[in-house]
This record gives sequence, structure tokens and C-alpha cells, in this order.
Amino acid sequence: MIGIVDVGGGMRGVFGCGVTDFLMDKGIAFDYCLGVSAGSANLASYVSGQRGRNYRYYTKYSLRPEYMSAFNFATKHSFFDLDYVYSVLSNSDGEDPMDFQHFTESKQIFKAVATSGVTGEAHYFAKDDFHRDDYAPLKASSAIPGVCKPVNIGGIDYFDGGVSDPIPVEKALSDGCDHVVLVLTKPIDFVKKPEMFKTAYTKVLKNYPAVVKKLNIRHNTYNNGIKKALELSQKGLVSIIAPDDGYFVT
Repeated sequence: MIGIVDVGGGMRGVFGCGVTDFLMDKGIAFDYCLGVSAGSANLASYVSGQRGRNYRYYTKYSLRPEYMSAFNFATKHSFFDLDYVYSVLSNSDGEDPMDFQHFTESKQIFKAVATSGVTGEAHYFAKDDFHRDDYAPLKASSAIPGVCKPVNIGGIDYFDGGVSDPIPVEKALSDGCDHVVLVLTKPIDFVKKPEMFKTAYTKVLKNYPAVVKKLNIRHNTYNNGIKKALELSQKGLVSIIAPDDGYFVT
């Protein structure tokens, strides 16, 4: 089984979107798809066979204040309005709906990683967790702590998957993949630094101490994940696709 992992990364996710659109152009369908944050949205459209859909989200809809704005943050406590992105736009009656039937009927395995607000550990949502016009797992995977409100699923609040498992190649391999294509949105040699706004997010996330602990070591988690991916690439288990320009690194 061959898998693809898209790590996302906010608007940098457009790089991964380019990769998945290219794959669709060439008729390449990976057996297993695992997305982190914006990467989960990229791969959802990849599995649903909707070339160009995510590109429209990055280049068209993202310019709207309903999508992301200070006004959203002031009125809804979320800079990114995940309900607008994954419900208003994406539902069957939305402006750019997801092809849910194609998504569910595809033989490709799909998973989206999010972070439990209770334990701080990674949780991997599968296709069975999706329902027509209910794409909560995509919202959960993209709910950046301090920037977005958590997404409640089954009584548990979830945050962005990049907090707990930003480079989930080992998860893909443990799920049975023989080889994994890892799509990064930062140069391979990028070294993540400690979070800058520790005092601020500690206060904002006071009800989620496990998430705060994960944020405090997030740089180590990311850097160690890259190190492991490089080691696995030397063993022929992982291939890495990454931009060579750090212009969009944030």
C-alpha cells in the first residue's frame, strides 16, 4: 500500500494543493491519504476527485472577510471561520460543495489528524466520521489553538492536528503503508523554533492544559518528525516533496 501525507500549514497549504492537482492530472490515486490541518482539506478534495477545488479556496474565497478576518476574531473568537469554509461553502447547497458521494465511494483510505483538547494526543478521523454536510473532522484538524475555537465532536474539543502529530509518517507506516510520499510546505532544512506567544496562548487555553504542554514542545515534535522522515527516506520508506523557497515560511 502506497500512502501520501500532506502536512498542511495554513495558506502554505496551496503548495500541497498543487501536488494533489498534479496527481489528479496524471491519474495517480494513492491507496492511503493522511492529512494534517489544511492538508486534510487538500486530500479530501483529492479523494473526492475535485481538481482545482482547493486552489479556489486558497486564491478566491480566502480573500473574503467571512473566511478570515480580524472581524471574525472579534465577533466569533476565530480568525478563520471554519464553519464558513467547511459548511457554508462546502455543503451540498454551498458555493463550492464537496462531492461527498465520490469521497465516500472512493476506495482510497482517508484520515485526518486532530488534537484532543482533553489529552493533547493525536486522534485520527476516518471516512466513517464524515457525513453529508457535516465535515467536522476537517474543521477539527484545522482549528489552530488561539486562532480558532476548538471543534467539538462527540463531546470532546479538538484542535489542529499539527499540535500533536505534525509529520505523521510513522502513523501511515503503522497503518500498513509500504511507502509514504510526504508533502511538506516548508523547505526540508527548515528548523522550527519555540512558540513566540507562550504567555498569550497559555492564558487563552487555560482550560486545555494538555494542549498547552504540546504547544510548548511543538518545535521539538516538528523537528524530530522531520529528522525521522529523513531517516526513513534513507531506508527507502519515505519520499519527500518540499518547496525549495522559504518565502512563505511563517
